[in-house]
Amino acid sequence: MKTAAIGLAAIAALAVAPLAAAADSTPSPEYTQAVDGAYAIVSGAQPGDVDAAQRATAILKGGTGSTQPEIIADLAKRPPDFKDAETRLAALQGALASPASTSDPAGAKTKLHDVLSQHRYDALHRPPTLIERIQQWLGDRLRELLRYLFGGNGSVAGIPNWVLYVIGALIIAAVGFVVFRSAGGQIRGGGDVTLPGGPRPPADYFADADRLAAKGDHVAALRALCAAVAGTIAGQQTWEGSPLTVREIFSRSQDPAALRPLLVPFEAAVYGGRDVDAATYERALAAAAPFRARLEVAA
Repeated sequence: MKTAAIGLAAIAALAVAPLAAAADSTPSPEYTQAVDGAYAIVSGAQPGDVDAAQRATAILKGGTGSTQPEIIADLAKRPPDFKDAETRLAALQGALASPASTSDPAGAKTKLHDVLSQHRYDALHRPPTLIERIQQWLGDRLRELLRYLFGGNGSVAGIPNWVLYVIGALIIAAVGFVVFRSAGGQIRGGGDVTLPGGPRPPADYFADADRLAAKGDHVAALRALCAAVAGTIAGQQTWEGSPLTVREIFSRSQDPAALRPLLVPFEAAVYGGRDVDAATYERALAAAAPFRARLEVAA
C-alpha cells in the first residue's frame, strides 16, 4: 500500500473520504489544526518513539474523532509506522487545503468506494492478525523491560523486533535455567534435605536416618526417613528431582494411612517449623519399617 503512484492515490482518496459527505463545506479549524499538529510530531519523530506516536494520536483524535482510522492504526503499531502515517497526513493536509468539490457527492462517493474495493487495496482494510498483535505486544513488553534496565525514554528506539525477540528468549531461558537449578535436589514445597552426588538409593537414606537419630537430630533424621520411603515407592530419583510433594508420593503407596505417623510430623517440621521429639520419631520409624524390610528382602 506504499508503492508509488497507486499508494499515493489511495492515501489521497482516503484522506478526502471524511469530507465527501459535505464536499462543498470548509473543514473546521480544529480539524485542520489537529492534522497539522499530528503531522508536526510524526514528521519529527525518531523511529520507534512510542511516546511521540501516542501524542500524535491524542491530538489527531481530539480534532478529527475517528475519521482517520488508517493513520491511527499506523501510530498504534509497535514500532509505529511513522513513514506511512506521515505520507497519509501530508495527503490529508493537501486535501484540506484544496477541499474536493463536486456537483454529485453521492456519485463521487460511489466511485471512491469502487476504487477502494479493488483487490490491490485489500491491505488497507485488513485488521492486524492475531500473530501480529502478539508480536506487537511482546515487542512493547521487551522495550519496556530494556528501557527499565538501561534507562532513558528513547534508548531502545529503532531496535528491530527480531533483536528484541532474541533478547527476550535469552532472558526467559536464563530465568528458566536458574529456576530449574534452584529446584534441583528438592521436592516441591521446600524444607527437604538436599544431598549431593545425584540420586541415592533408599538404603542410603535409611542409614542416614539412623546416624542422624543417634546424634539426636530428629528433624533431619525424619527427612531422611521420608526420602527413603519416597524412593522405595517411586524410585531412587524421586527425592532429588520429583515435582510431587511428599504427601502426593505417599498417596501412591498401598496403604497411605499407615504412613501418617511419618507424614504428619514431617509436614509439621517442614512447613510449621516444629521440632520432632524422640517418641514422635519412633512412631515415624515404625511406619517406615515395612519399606526398609522390603529393601532388605530384595537385597
